[in-house]
Amino acid sequence: MDSSKYSCSICLDLLKDPVTIPCGHSYCMNCIKCHWDGEDQRKINSCPQCRKEFIPRPVLEKNIMLSELVEDLKKTGLQTAPAVYCYAGPEDVACDFCTGRKMKAVKSCLVCMASYCQNHLQSHYESPTFKKHNLVEASTKLLQNICSRHDEVMKIFCRTDQQCICYLCTMDEHKDHETVSAAAERAKKQKELQESRQQIHQRIQDQEKDVKLLQQEVEAITVCADKAVEDSEKIFTEMIRLLQERSSDVKQQIRSQQETELSRVKDVQEKLEQEITELKRKDAELEQLSHTEDHNQFLLNYPSLPALSESTHSSSINIRPLRHFEDVAPAVSELRDKLQDVLRDTWTNILLAITTVEVLLSEPEPKTRAGFLIYSQEITLDPNTAHQSLALLQRNRKVSLRHQPYPDHPERFTGWSQVLSRESLTGRCYWEVEWSQGGVEVAVSYKNISRTGRLDESKLGFNDKSWALRCGSECCTFWHNKVSTSIKSPVSSRVGVYLDHRAGILCFYSVSETMTLLHRVQTRFTQPLYAGVWLFNQGTAEFITVK
Repeated sequence: MDSSKYSCSICLDLLKDPVTIPCGHSYCMNCIKCHWDGEDQRKINSCPQCRKEFIPRPVLEKNIMLSELVEDLKKTGLQTAPAVYCYAGPEDVACDFCTGRKMKAVKSCLVCMASYCQNHLQSHYESPTFKKHNLVEASTKLLQNICSRHDEVMKIFCRTDQQCICYLCTMDEHKDHETVSAAAERAKKQKELQESRQQIHQRIQDQEKDVKLLQQEVEAITVCADKAVEDSEKIFTEMIRLLQERSSDVKQQIRSQQETELSRVKDVQEKLEQEITELKRKDAELEQLSHTEDHNQFLLNYPSLPALSESTHSSSINIRPLRHFEDVAPAVSELRDKLQDVLRDTWTNILLAITTVEVLLSEPEPKTRAGFLIYSQEITLDPNTAHQSLALLQRNRKVSLRHQPYPDHPERFTGWSQVLSRESLTGRCYWEVEWSQGGVEVAVSYKNISRTGRLDESKLGFNDKSWALRCGSECCTFWHNKVSTSIKSPVSSRVGVYLDHRAGILCFYSVSETMTLLHRVQTRFTQPLYAGVWLFNQGTAEFITVK
């Protein structure tokens, strides 16, 4: 069996008069006493293994059961570990007093500035001369405790220069500095360290609580989102069912009316065909009589011919344009248009209900202009993107329609009178544009929007890379990917734009004495955005420095 399991970690020998201290580790009574005697100058009593500190110094009592166990093991032939395990390896601290092959040092003395193996360490435990020497774990850094100028042990700490010094240093370059013993400074720093650890532990506890709260939030969001999807699907399914029922009703009504009208027409048709048959029969009789050569016979039979009866059908069928079911499709189309209007008007409310979900990390959208101004963004226009019909003024913050001989540039718009900002926009941003005269599009766009030609790919609002609010003297329209949305609210000459890139929110506001929401976009932005304008009909636009 390995004796290290029953050995004292201080002397590395089998326990003699074993004692167990409060942390649970066991030592030879004499070893732990000597260790604590060496720590008395720092008023610290700690476990050499786990470093747990004890105040006041524990009273030591012999561990009788452990003592008897060690004695029994000695009698049964417990051997110490092979000596090879005690020799110093390349990474070990070697004993400074061993000759020949050096043993592994188990302790270093900060007074002697030397390291000792178990055999050479005994004098430090047994001799009163070494009673006050400070033993620490074996270390290769003992020379760092020697002053490079005076070759003295550095037992003093200079608080002015924040470094360890020797007593001779206090007489020259550290004269008049604030100095204390290294042990005193260690005690102070140890206290600060413990306070820091307590703060760290408290922060760990607080953040672990936050992690649990966020995990609960994740679960709550997932559950609520799943329920919202399920409920909305049920509602949409019900709406689809209602539309399908109405479609079936319309189809049934059309077919029923078709049968009714066909039945009326066929009744009249059958009566007319019967009359035609009867008239043809009478015509045949008259024709036969008309060919009778015997005059007497003709005159005899003529009175017996039945008189021509009145027709049961008055000839009121006039050739005129008729309407059968042509009005049905326009009536259904009118319903469709009204549904589209309702969906468009209520869609914003639906999106708003989705995007205003409150979670622990959500920051509410600003409600006042002062709230928006917190996120104000200075916008300057990039001359390299400006169409040649645009002039940039006021340090590239204003644009008007006037031809400019810009040089060719790969980022320049060549088909439409548009320009983008220098600044890329991420996070939360807010800016305002003052426009006048003909009209303007206030827009945001990805940088990779096409720049060449008069195609939709390069026109702000007419592709999936840009979003634009078109403002004119009579109306206002929002455009994205060729789809337009009419804005019913009146628009002032100043438009505010709010962007929350991470949340995928883009809002356009009419700014006057109050702020009126014109249009709100909820999407997922995959690239940084750039502010842009498109001028038409002699319009001008200026990015205002908001305050």
